[in-house]
Amino acid sequence: MFKKIIKGGQRKSSKSNSTDASLYGYGPPSSHNPGSGPNSNAVVAPAQNSDVLMVPPPMTTVEPLPSFRDVSVSERQNLFMRKLQICCFQFDFSDTLKSIREKEIKRQTLLELVDFIQSGSGKISDVCQEEMIKMIGVNIFRCLPPASHENTGQEATDPEEDEGYLEPSWPHLQIVYELLLRYVVSSETDTKVAKRYIDHSFVLKLLDLFDSEDHREREFLKTILHRIYGKFMVHRPFIRKAINNIFYRFIYETERHSGIGELLEILGSIINGFALPMKEEHKLFLVRALIPLHKPKLVAMYHQQLSYCIIQFVEKDYKLADTVIRGLLKYWPLTNCQKEVLFLGELEEVLEATQPAEFQRCMVPLFRQIARCLNSSHFQVAERALFLWNNEHIVSLIAQNRQVILPIIFEALGKNIQNHWNQAIHGLTVNVQKMFMEMDAELFDECGRQFEEKAARVQEVEEQREMTWRKLADAAAERGEDHMVTV
Repeated sequence: MFKKIIKGGQRKSSKSNSTDASLYGYGPPSSHNPGSGPNSNAVVAPAQNSDVLMVPPPMTTVEPLPSFRDVSVSERQNLFMRKLQICCFQFDFSDTLKSIREKEIKRQTLLELVDFIQSGSGKISDVCQEEMIKMIGVNIFRCLPPASHENTGQEATDPEEDEGYLEPSWPHLQIVYELLLRYVVSSETDTKVAKRYIDHSFVLKLLDLFDSEDHREREFLKTILHRIYGKFMVHRPFIRKAINNIFYRFIYETERHSGIGELLEILGSIINGFALPMKEEHKLFLVRALIPLHKPKLVAMYHQQLSYCIIQFVEKDYKLADTVIRGLLKYWPLTNCQKEVLFLGELEEVLEATQPAEFQRCMVPLFRQIARCLNSSHFQVAERALFLWNNEHIVSLIAQNRQVILPIIFEALGKNIQNHWNQAIHGLTVNVQKMFMEMDAELFDECGRQFEEKAARVQEVEEQREMTWRKLADAAAERGEDHMVTV
């Protein structure tokens, strides 16, 4: 009698497992496990044990599955796995009329996964986490299409002037990114477990995607990478080094990358959190990566974010001001007036955070460059340079060191008043001269005398040169007459 009861219980258990399994698109375990017979309990038992979760066999078609609300709590992990399998299917989004039903099923399934993770209905198992990260990788890690200038063979242009490429598969990609973001920020996510799946390889592939021309994708990537940096402390040095390498390649090899601005936004937040005293590693990053980013001609597309990072360094360690200013002078543009305007704006922000001791170390080469900007024929460059005298902190630094600075720029101010074609520049130059006269009238008069003496010497040299040329011309004429042959 006892044996009959045991056998009846076994048959009932197998039937129950078969019914539950059929909910997720596959039959009884025995149909997929040749080694499991009708009398075997080894396969049936784990299916009811939530602690031991088996990866279900792959699906061959995309069919809708029941929602998480329609199954018991113990079966949600298995259903989660099956939904992940549906989301691994790839579709051709270049043809909007192809696989419409399957695309919609996948989209709805992705939304259900996002809701499940966001709601915190229950902690998902390690196996589910691993399979979810694999599914995310299948969807987002792909070969990016060539940039528009690579298709046409034309020279790269400012991305702000381009129409902008939009990823056709974005309706699915957006939800996949949302799923990854919710997983990373979830309080249920244990970093000790998650770091096995979000590893260095995953982070590198994520960084490669920053070159996407779709600005929507780059915005999601920026948010996700920033959250990963904040949550996975073990990855922080590696992420900084990987971003460094992207910058190096951009500066010295390609000069083309769509995501430099977004990466700099992340770094701006990272730099803001640097502890003091600042590590030597971070100072090297400033010198070797951030300052050379002023070199590429497309600096305008990320200059705002770059300038913010530079200012963060100077505000955290004022001794770096001299290094930054000399770096700007090193990469100062010679023929690109728009870049000069950007550099002058950044220079003003750096000088606002500069202390007198650091200012004195670099003021001579700095004001030689400013003098050249004052005499620029491009009125925006000259105007931006003259606007430096509207900043009270910079004026105080100049006043403290006027004995050195005024002789350097006095000639440039004089040339502007005499020769510059723009009346606005003429008026601003007069205002700067008046400011120096009020600071130190005696020094201003002395510089004026020296300027007049130098101008007189230049005029004398020019007259002497013209006289020498006239003598040579006369001598050549006389020599020609002596050797003239008459017929």
